[in-house]
Amino acid sequence: MSIKSDNRHLYLQVIDRLKQDIDKGIYKEREKLPSEFDLAKQLGVSRATLREALRILEEENVIIRRHGVGTFVNSRPLFTSGIEQLNSVTNMIKQAGMKPGTIFLSSSTQSPTEEDIRRFSCSPEEELIVIERVRTANGDPVVYCIDKIPEKILPETFSHDEESIFSIIEDVTNRKITYAIAQIEPIGYHEKISPILECEPETALLVLKQMHFDEMDEPVLFSVNYFKADKFSFHVLRKRI
Repeated sequence: MSIKSDNRHLYLQVIDRLKQDIDKGIYKEREKLPSEFDLAKQLGVSRATLREALRILEEENVIIRRHGVGTFVNSRPLFTSGIEQLNSVTNMIKQAGMKPGTIFLSSSTQSPTEEDIRRFSCSPEEELIVIERVRTANGDPVVYCIDKIPEKILPETFSHDEESIFSIIEDVTNRKITYAIAQIEPIGYHEKISPILECEPETALLVLKQMHFDEMDEPVLFSVNYFKADKFSFHVLRKRI
């Protein structure tokens, strides 16, 4: 089972070999890998070389190492999207061939914070509707959503039954969301949100903060979405200029 030497560094060959074994199903999702001693022996490399390969595989979220327990194959993301594409959570779930659902948590009218006043260019007297929900895929919780919308945009009779906030805004207000300014950052275990999303203690979250604008460049929606990092993957197309 040892790898065959080529001109590349050994740790790169180990990375490729382990990825191939995972792709072939030799090591399945959530399965524990052999010990470092046994795996290094099987591959015919030193433990130092193996550790460097495992370090990079962990950075790439291919594996996860649990202190005192072992190394496991990470679950592959069920949902993936280019972050340059303005795609709703509902569409991402549908594109994965799964059924989107919503667990409605709360809706309230709040005074804007200083950050809200800056984001929406509103006055302190203009109130915001704040909606908290959990989005599900085939019944499993996958995203925790907090959405802020200026109260003046939505009529008092708007329904929470519509799963997509995009659809609520576009259908009820005749405003079309055309672009968003996004910020994404990883965080660790969240005391409130991680249990709601049924995360394992070692499962990280991806936080996507987006300010959405309509065709007139007016801010209409600020959303903070907490994605389970083991279920979602975001990528971006970068072009040389």
